[in-house]
This record gives sequence, C-alpha cells and structure tokens, in this order.
Amino acid sequence: MSGTPLRQQYLDIKRRHRDAILLFRIGDFYEAFDDDARLLAKELSIVLTSKLMGRSLRVPLAGIPHHSLERHLATLIGHGHRVAICEQLTATPVKGEAAGRGLIERDVVRVVTPGTIIEPGLLQSKVNNYLASLVISGRHAG
Repeated sequence: MSGTPLRQQYLDIKRRHRDAILLFRIGDFYEAFDDDARLLAKELSIVLTSKLMGRSLRVPLAGIPHHSLERHLATLIGHGHRVAICEQLTATPVKGEAAGRGLIERDVVRVVTPGTIIEPGLLQSKVNNYLASLVISGRHAG
C-alpha cells in the first residue's frame, strides 16, 4: 500500500466509519481527505486543497480549526450528514509498532447525527429533535 503511516491510520479508521464524514484531528485542525474532503469543502464553502502523503500520493484535503468544530457541525448535521469525530488520544507517539512510525494514537470518540446532538448550541429551542430506540431480545421487541 502506498502512502504514509498517517495515511494508513486514516484509512483504517475511515473503513470503520464509511457512512460518516470523518474529521481527523491533526494538531489544531480537523482534516478530511478524499471524498470526505470534497464534501466538506462543498458543504462548508471552504477551500479544497491537497496533501502529499507519500512520495507520489497526493490526496484531496479540506480542514477546519478545532475551535470552530461546533459551528461547522451545526451546518453538516443541518444538511443531514453523519460526522465521525476522530481525536488524538495521546500527546506523543504511542509505544510499540506505532511509535516506530511516529504516530499519535487516534480514534473516533463520537459519531454525531441529528438524533445524537447534545450540545445546547446545536439544538434549536423551537424545533423537536426526535429520537427513537428499539430493543430486540429473542422473540420480543419494544
């Protein structure tokens, strides 16, 4: 597989969240790559650029500053998108295999959908935000 260890880490996490826009924390920014970058740039009216992730692999990139996440989440959720928020879980590279590659541990800490919004700034006070659940146990459901 071509690309950098960071690229592989991104692809591994994206594989688990194919149905969501993956916002991948790198330093002070949340970055999106590939089709997610194109969609993010379109929905938020931000610049679509590219990033070199290996000797010859240039991938589409769009990003937002971490401090503006809530504002941009409101827009994305308002347009019906699911958003997976991937945070840096360590400040320095983790021990073991990832340490040799200089990777900071990252993983999705939250998937935000219209039904899972809890931030007061994202909820509209005069609009219902319906949420339903279904439990199936054997032959019973409720």
